Amino acid sequence: MSGPDVNLILRSTRVVTPEGTRPAAVAVAGGTIDAVLPYDTEAPAGARLEDFDDDVLLPGLVDTHVHVNDPGRTAWEGFYTATRAAAAGGITTLLDMPLNSLPPTTTVENLRIKQQVAAPKAHVDTGFWGGAIPSNVKDLRPLYEAGVFGFKCFLSPSGVEEFPELDQEQLARSMAEITGFGGLLIVHAEDPHHLAEAPQRSGPAYADFLASRPRDAENTAIEGLIAHAKRLNARVHVLHLSSSDALPLIAAAKGEGVRVTVESCPHFLTLTAEEVPDGATEFKCCPPIREAANQDALWAGLADGTIDCIVSDHSPCTTDLKTPDFASAWGGISSLQLGLPAIWTEARKRGHSLDDVARWMSAAPAALAGLTRKGAIEAGRDADFAVLAPDATFTVDPAELFHRNQVTAYAGKTLHGVVRSSWLRGVRIASDGVLAEPAGRLLERDH
Repeated sequence: MSGPDVNLILRSTRVVTPEGTRPAAVAVAGGTIDAVLPYDTEAPAGARLEDFDDDVLLPGLVDTHVHVNDPGRTAWEGFYTATRAAAAGGITTLLDMPLNSLPPTTTVENLRIKQQVAAPKAHVDTGFWGGAIPSNVKDLRPLYEAGVFGFKCFLSPSGVEEFPELDQEQLARSMAEITGFGGLLIVHAEDPHHLAEAPQRSGPAYADFLASRPRDAENTAIEGLIAHAKRLNARVHVLHLSSSDALPLIAAAKGEGVRVTVESCPHFLTLTAEEVPDGATEFKCCPPIREAANQDALWAGLADGTIDCIVSDHSPCTTDLKTPDFASAWGGISSLQLGLPAIWTEARKRGHSLDDVARWMSAAPAALAGLTRKGAIEAGRDADFAVLAPDATFTVDPAELFHRNQVTAYAGKTLHGVVRSSWLRGVRIASDGVLAEPAGRLLERDH
């Protein structure tokens, strides 16, 4: 039975719970899930009933990899626009990356600046990663105590001079410091020596760009990262895996008890190198979108648990930075609003269920970040939901997207899965593309 304070019942014939999808009525009290009840449970007196019929009630998605770029590069993106796009796409919690904003999140002072900017603008709950750069080892513990969820570093140039990469000695030093206080290091793993040795050709040919970011750069960096993690008993996370060649290394490390987790992204799992037109730099990202056979292997890695989660790596820029030259164009895919339908479109073709999608895009990212109130439809969690019409289709029109610069690699694609509404702590924040006023909270790591 539900408690006496229940003020909302959400009902669907298909509610995705940790035990599987079933007809259910979800009772909400004070923004928290009070109970998951049989479908035909009567709403208590004074409680509102929302009946979604056969639309699927999913746990709100958790996206732990978003570049909001605010403050400092707000022509690229911002908390207001990014979180609107997130809410429209069924994402109810996101974590902001520490770079591409000015200042970067590398000191407590910089974190506070970013929090002040985000607080009045966030449509969804928003937390922050800290950054690990060569000069800030002394800042890592204070940042952790101030509530960041972990620390991001690069092993090759980041593309912005205010966020330099770590060499192997600096990586070990930062990793040891973070491990000393029980933190998490998340890593852009491409080896700079392999990148330097790869052929570098400017121009519009995608094949030339792909050759400039070889799989070996990822594989070598991940191998080194695992070795450091094993030696230090560190907790590490591989960001945006695109090379399927690294999967056996990762699986072996997990089997040995190395504390390594891995994410991939919708663009690696739904787009292929073969389909990228020359000059179409909306497809440029680092590491790159690879071939179809590589994508098949990434899906196998998801299916067997080697890859833990799927997050967007939403990394937008102004339209003018997407020049037709793959060498000089800014790298980044904008997909906050489209990740769920993009993944569902491909997952359903490959025999996966929405239970799988919810695990990859909600439960696993929440677990990665330690967001114990997010990521599942069960009693005690925040009442965060996405309502999806899984069989409905739409064609992506960039003009209908809410992120600031309406450039996307998904333009013109027909996708399955229309997000009907999103709910944050029992309040509807998006409904058929209409957004409520910002109601998101700023999140800090559970101390």
